[in-house]
Amino acid sequence: MGATTCFFVNSMASEPQELARGLRRRDPELLDRLIEQYHYRLFRYLMYLTGRRETAEDLFQETWIRVIERGHQYDVRWKFEAWLFSIARHLTIDLVRKKSPLAGADELDEASGTSVSREAVEAALPMSRSPVELIANREESERVASALGGLPAAHREVLLLRFQEDMALEEIAQVTGAPLSTVKSRLYRGLEAMRDRLEGMKQ
Repeated sequence: MGATTCFFVNSMASEPQELARGLRRRDPELLDRLIEQYHYRLFRYLMYLTGRRETAEDLFQETWIRVIERGHQYDVRWKFEAWLFSIARHLTIDLVRKKSPLAGADELDEASGTSVSREAVEAALPMSRSPVELIANREESERVASALGGLPAAHREVLLLRFQEDMALEEIAQVTGAPLSTVKSRLYRGLEAMRDRLEGMKQ
């Protein structure tokens, strides 16, 4: 292995440690870069969980406050986005528990209701790159948004994290705090339900 390759490998290996050190120091430049990099993805995720823009905005701010306060807890074995989304998810569930102390097991459904608004679902869909793409994809996006909006929140969440955020199943398990087998089951059931709902729309 040449010197250039060794340097590249070592640099890649040091990135999580550098991130962890910056979080522990509460490095303002690092935090600015992280907020800029994850702004859209985090807000989209929170919109998807809550279905309410105002609630998502409040939780967005609170999530970054927690990142600052708990940066020393960041584990380099986690991808940063998995850790970030996990914080956001816990804050969402905490909010549900404050509003409804007797909240049931599926607290995400209670956060957004049994279904979510089209605005919330479309916020979780890919952003169109041009007006032409917007027109071409509008009908399909509306069908997908409608189908997703009717799924249980736990299934919607796994589909979003897997196909929109491109997370591995193990990372989704970290975010949701669910066993890997549960994540697989939710993904399978969510895909089956999506297929059935989309097929039903064609009839």
